[in-house]
Amino acid sequence: MNTPQATVIGGGLAGCEAAWQLAERGVAVTLAEMKPGKTTPAHHSPYLAELVCSNSLRGDRLENAPGLLKAELRRLNSLILSCADATRVEAGGALAVDREGFARLVTERIQGHPLITLVSRELTDLPAGPGVVATGPLTDGAMAASIARFFGGAAPLSFYDAAAPLVSAASVDMDCAFFGSRYGKGGDDYLNCPLTRGEYEAFRTALAAAEEAPVRGFEDSRVFEGCMPVEVMARRGADALRYGPFKPVGLTAPDGRRFYAVLQLRRDNVAGSVYNLVGCQTHLTFGAQKRVFALIPALRRAEFLRYGVMHRNTYLDAPRLLDACFAVRCAPDLFFAGQMTGVEGYIESVASGLTAGRALADRLAGRRPVPFPAETAHGALAAYISNPAVVRFQPMNINFGLLPPLDAPCKGKRERYAALSARALAALDAFIRDREGSQEKPEGECV
Repeated sequence: MNTPQATVIGGGLAGCEAAWQLAERGVAVTLAEMKPGKTTPAHHSPYLAELVCSNSLRGDRLENAPGLLKAELRRLNSLILSCADATRVEAGGALAVDREGFARLVTERIQGHPLITLVSRELTDLPAGPGVVATGPLTDGAMAASIARFFGGAAPLSFYDAAAPLVSAASVDMDCAFFGSRYGKGGDDYLNCPLTRGEYEAFRTALAAAEEAPVRGFEDSRVFEGCMPVEVMARRGADALRYGPFKPVGLTAPDGRRFYAVLQLRRDNVAGSVYNLVGCQTHLTFGAQKRVFALIPALRRAEFLRYGVMHRNTYLDAPRLLDACFAVRCAPDLFFAGQMTGVEGYIESVASGLTAGRALADRLAGRRPVPFPAETAHGALAAYISNPAVVRFQPMNINFGLLPPLDAPCKGKRERYAALSARALAALDAFIRDREGSQEKPEGECV
């Protein structure tokens, strides 16, 4: 019997996950990635699965929706989650990774799989046969034109995204900083940089007025709420930052002091030599970044290893174009995955790649792909991006609001989230048993 074959375009989180899921199901995969021959302004590494913004994959507990999505990914044998777990650095209740170690491990696993052929070149057209397109939110040029032609000239939508600066740990003034996690969860996972009211107000005023770098080539000036530049947040009110990345609640210095505002720095590598300014994604000029962040006492002599940058993210009008398995409605052997489908975030991109890879493998095996149950985080996210009733489509992170409500009300939010997670994992386990135990076509297949 001939081995089924598929093409995956794009070696980011979604593309690597899709390729892995296909190969693990006996499909010979050609994975095409343009790096290292060509990069974008957001890329700095030659490895696959590069994390271009934060090194955090967000919450890792079942009391939050990202944690539920991770639990599901682990049950589904996700390549990306296994590599993340193997390279994690302490980050309280979050899953953060050693940025370079993680990307290197994913690359090694992909290159070592006998059914995956990694091709380092840029493809400018959609695959002629079965495939997954995961070219990322910076897709442009010939590939963007190819996608537009395929969909009858409909231009993809877009929004702006931004990355936070990285600083050297050795350059942080430890006389003005202290280690600790919010509410004491997770030990000394964060380096906290406190500000008095006067220091905070001086910082916020300077930040709101600081010079922004030009973003050339884009006419769309919308800012995605889930990854808002810190300077935009500063302009929204005196306390906007204090309810966001400078939130002081749950943080107390070793001597018992509390503060008006606190910026947290998160370890960006295992060695602890590099720290990320949590929540401070920005597109200020490099000079403005150095000047303004130096107003935070602990960062007055900070050495910036990477300044924040801003770039345009592009995504499809997925509710009109894709089904709940991320397949193109009019071409069921062609799938899209990653942020260009309108899922927002690292793990959401992974989930889309896993869904697309498994679904395409089913189709190549002669089985109709079946969407994940709506009660699961995977199913809820896929249902959102494929729902034609969504008129003004915008990128979405996983959240409990996407899941169907419980049959019985719960007393508090924590209890409700725990119940939603328990229901989701039970539904996923039943789904996996049913799919592994039957070759019949279940109801509710993607079409």
